[in-house]
Amino acid sequence: MMEVLSNRDAATLLFDWEIWAREKQLPPAGDWRVWLILAGRGFGKTRTGAEWVRSAIESGRCGRVALVGETAADARDVMVEGESGILRISPPWSRPKYEPSKRRLTWPNGAIATTFSAEDPEQLRGPQFDGAWCDEIAKWRYRDTWDNLVLGLRLGDRPQVVATSTPRPRAWLTELMADPDVWVTQGGTLENASNLSKSFVDSVVRTYGGTRLGRQELDGEMLTDVPGALWSRDMVEAARRKTVSADPVRIVVAVDPAVSSGVNADETGIIAAGSLTDGTFAVFEDRSDRLSPDAWARKAVALYRSRQADAIVAEGNQGGDLVREVLRVVDPSANIRLVHASRGKRVRAEPIAALYEQGRIIHAQPFPALEDQLCSFTGAEGEQSPDRLDALVWALTDLASGPAFGSSREFLI
Repeated sequence: MMEVLSNRDAATLLFDWEIWAREKQLPPAGDWRVWLILAGRGFGKTRTGAEWVRSAIESGRCGRVALVGETAADARDVMVEGESGILRISPPWSRPKYEPSKRRLTWPNGAIATTFSAEDPEQLRGPQFDGAWCDEIAKWRYRDTWDNLVLGLRLGDRPQVVATSTPRPRAWLTELMADPDVWVTQGGTLENASNLSKSFVDSVVRTYGGTRLGRQELDGEMLTDVPGALWSRDMVEAARRKTVSADPVRIVVAVDPAVSSGVNADETGIIAAGSLTDGTFAVFEDRSDRLSPDAWARKAVALYRSRQADAIVAEGNQGGDLVREVLRVVDPSANIRLVHASRGKRVRAEPIAALYEQGRIIHAQPFPALEDQLCSFTGAEGEQSPDRLDALVWALTDLASGPAFGSSREFLI
């Protein structure tokens, strides 16, 4: 005869994390101080952190817990109130009372968790804890936040920290991974595919699979900066964090044409960028692709029109007259300037990398393929042609040198 579960037993089963969790989502055995979970988007990092906090508090191991998010909004919206946050995963009989104005959650057993922003390291000076959950630590702006937290972990016999994050190259994070008291768990997006939207999985794998950004954001790899590369991940990340708040002065569409077409041909780089009234520069769009001459010309002209650009700047070292004519067929009235490379790619790229280092470049949206090229380009002999990077360099060089609008002169870079 089949036994029927009571409502209480069914609810207990539903909230039994050890039954539903994957092995990597369960705390490691042994005497660890930090459990560092570096994994791809959608792996289940948030759920893992929230469930660890719940278990530590319900078991009595922790009574004072710090919840540190990248920002105050992240701590509230993701760690506490999010789809996999503490409030959502807590059973009705052990759900904490949340007081947003006090940044505090209080459990029925008297345990307390307090939210903090990694943007304000000084918040963590003074308070004491016996446990902590830190989210997206690879994105934290200040190492002081981590240091101040660790110095406050002085309650109980063995304070512990769970740190969840998509991996990004940070020197202090690499040092943390090498600490013998730190247990590192790594994983990828596809490990949790059964709990994710199929369209999401298909889309991100198609868009980012095989790229450096995909290895980091999906596979959860800790990618270090390429030795000798002109761009670092920190430089690119800084460009992505800025917003376009000034008006454009000039906009150009730069084209770095491939010398052949077909599935194995190089890409044609097509980049729209602009100079802004505050002296910065913005990269607006990357429409690069493997295209026939007619197709890349149509795509470049369409971008020129949609952005109301001042000029199409096209690299003319390979068949300059043909490049001009292909564009003219699509739009005879387009303002086209040919540029010719008189120096190597690295020499041409160095001034543009310097603009990134000075914080004068803004990426109006993420450009994963372009950013992968930037962060892997060294200019070494035999390196694959970085067509998106070349188009970016042409565009920003033209904007920074400021040729007069409407000028038909050709110039060397």
